Amino acid sequence: MLTTIKGVYDHGKIILSEEPQVHEKTEVIVTFLERTPDSQVRKLGILKGKILVPDDFDEPLDDLNEYMS
Repeated sequence: MLTTIKGVYDHGKIILSEEPQVHEKTEVIVTFLERTPDSQVRKLGILKGKILVPDDFDEPLDDLNEYMS
């Protein structure tokens, strides 16, 4: 069974945000997530105006006429 718990590393110690429901002497893997200024704040709307949907998007495709009749 895999269990994931968030926490922080501070001055040589890992502080977990909750108590894990595991047995004693359970093997663990620790992954450090790098924080960059861009990764902390999600920028909304950065693709606005870059994706265009044609007016006939929902119309049947001519290539599929024989399957749709």
